[in-house]
Amino acid sequence: MLYSFPLLSPSHFIDLLQITGEWFSILLASDNREKIEENGSMRFFVEYISLLENSSLFIKMHTKVNGVCTELPLTCDSTGEDGVYTVSYDGENKFRILQVNYSQHIIFYLENFSDSFQLLELYAREPDTSPELKNEFVEICQKYGVVKENVIDLTKVDRCLQARGNGVA
Repeated sequence: MLYSFPLLSPSHFIDLLQITGEWFSILLASDNREKIEENGSMRFFVEYISLLENSSLFIKMHTKVNGVCTELPLTCDSTGEDGVYTVSYDGENKFRILQVNYSQHIIFYLENFSDSFQLLELYAREPDTSPELKNEFVEICQKYGVVKENVIDLTKVDRCLQARGNGVA
């Protein structure tokens, strides 16, 4: 069952310029665990997010295809609603920024309308983050009906980008 996006408070405004830059995939969760397990279509690793002139987001990710890290560039179209985007990948998706601390982390909530599943992602500015933030993410997932067992810690797997900063992608 898919859930409605939570209502944002009127004072909530996302400064898209501040979310641009380098990010690391930390936690990934879904009510369809198969999608995020190794070789799952939604198991991807973020590298950076940039803002396009039309308020769309360009997200450079990597995923493993037949065991090989492969670049996955995604353009996410703005819906006109603050922090809400659509993207065609593994079907039609709509996602929103649930929470952001520009210098530390960002949490995305995605609904896939083709296969009817939810996906939540925690990205951080550093390769790992605090246990407290990870626990908070798990609690958020549970509010959306995603069980703790369906949260995968990507800091403990080959993220395709571990050599980042060494001139190797």
